[in-house]
Amino acid sequence: RAGKAEGGNQVKKFWKFRNVTPQKGELTLYGEISDTSWWGDEVTPADFQRDLKALGDIEELNLYVNSPGGDVFAGFTIYNQLKRHSARKIVHVDGLAASAASVICMAGDEIIMPENASMMIHEASAVTAGNKAKMRKMADELERIDGQIAGIYAEKTGKKPEELLKMMEAETWMNGAEALEQGFCTAVEEAKKVAACVSRSYFARYSNVPADLLEDWDDEPEGTGEEPPADGEETPQPVTDKTPAEDSARISAQMEARKRRLELMNKKMKMEE
Repeated sequence: RAGKAEGGNQVKKFWKFRNVTPQKGELTLYGEISDTSWWGDEVTPADFQRDLKALGDIEELNLYVNSPGGDVFAGFTIYNQLKRHSARKIVHVDGLAASAASVICMAGDEIIMPENASMMIHEASAVTAGNKAKMRKMADELERIDGQIAGIYAEKTGKKPEELLKMMEAETWMNGAEALEQGFCTAVEEAKKVAACVSRSYFARYSNVPADLLEDWDDEPEGTGEEPPADGEETPQPVTDKTPAEDSARISAQMEARKRRLELMNKKMKMEE
């Protein structure tokens, strides 16, 4: 079941669950980690949790990732839901695990990367508008989020958060061998052909994309976890008639709402432990 974005557009899931056996499940997470249905409602987190629960009492969950990242709050939510699941989780980075996708990978008990796969970590970013007080508040919020991300990486890698924050500030890209050395994966396997998960233009938002990754990247995405749109059909996008300033203010308000939901979720998890 797809969620609905503002303006009534349908939003395709960026994940796909399936049972391989009664004891083993699979999760495919290809393409951008969309935040669309996180805006103003609980559709996507609830859908993801229901799909995960529908796998039943599985003992092993294999997660296949090929994603450039996306919304950090979506990444936190998926990470938390996977982390508390009782199954043994094995993450396979099929091509790319960047930004929020790298956070999700940290939920794995095992993280396996081909030699030519890539993982990227960086600082959180946001679009905002307002006076200097609001700008400072947003900067403080981003710093807090960076600390949360570094804490997740630290738990998996054994590195100190301070070291990880420096790596995030530098926008660090790692191939399989480098990720293994830094503790971001547990095993490296033979190289695989990289399938595009988004248009190559997506990487314009990043500063240090390795040249060899761009050379191998196709112009068109091949996998999204769902069937691709039919010929001539465009992927639905959120619709807004607001000015850039109004839209930025709306995004800031949505970030505050997501922050509150994340705090409530973390509090609930602590109560359940």
